[in-house]
Amino acid sequence: MPREPLLEVCDLRIQLRSGRDVLRAVSFDIPSATIAGLSGDSGSGKTTLALALLKLLPPTRYAVSGQVRIRGRDLLALDERAMETVRGAQIAMIFQDPLLALNPVLHIRRQIAEILRVHRTEGDPGELLALAGIASPERILAAYPHELSGGERQRVTIAQALACGPALIVADEPFTSLDAPSVVELATLFRRLRDRLGTSFLVIGHHAGTLAATADEILVLRDGTLARGEVHAG
Repeated sequence: MPREPLLEVCDLRIQLRSGRDVLRAVSFDIPSATIAGLSGDSGSGKTTLALALLKLLPPTRYAVSGQVRIRGRDLLALDERAMETVRGAQIAMIFQDPLLALNPVLHIRRQIAEILRVHRTEGDPGELLALAGIASPERILAAYPHELSGGERQRVTIAQALACGPALIVADEPFTSLDAPSVVELATLFRRLRDRLGTSFLVIGHHAGTLAATADEILVLRDGTLARGEVHAG
């Protein structure tokens, strides 16, 4: 029996204010506890789509229309104050460059704790790091971002995304710059989190083979549209 969709994207259209289309009539669903991969060439609109899901595109530059529903709630119809309660709590994002996503002057414990505080969520930063695959949480918690390796910083941003138990996590190019063993470890982590927590993921990448080994289904963007016939069960 088909599962009810967690995320429903219906006729999403994104235009630059200059009038040029970035995405046209994009529609897809992601059920609960599902990993969807989003593939496409550079410039196909993958990251723009991801930012639109969280209403993070600057309205002075982009016009966005259509519907983006999480459990039936249309996020595009919400104002910024309402979206602040949605981001992190219902849908979270792991940005492509962890170093830029982290505050350079705050240690990791405070950065994770701040997310919990803002969303009034109970949680332990060390346990979240362990959930994200960090073997020695105490060392990481006491460190600043520049003191960590790229892989460790990435696990910190995954822990931040998990902090409030969102139903959906969008991961933008998480496999970029990883060696083959690290790609396997990260793909395994996403699948473990899906199975243990019931979290859904939209994993963005340009390497279709890596996504196919990670995801339950694959979406392909081409020239601003979802390529027909290339959404399939993994």
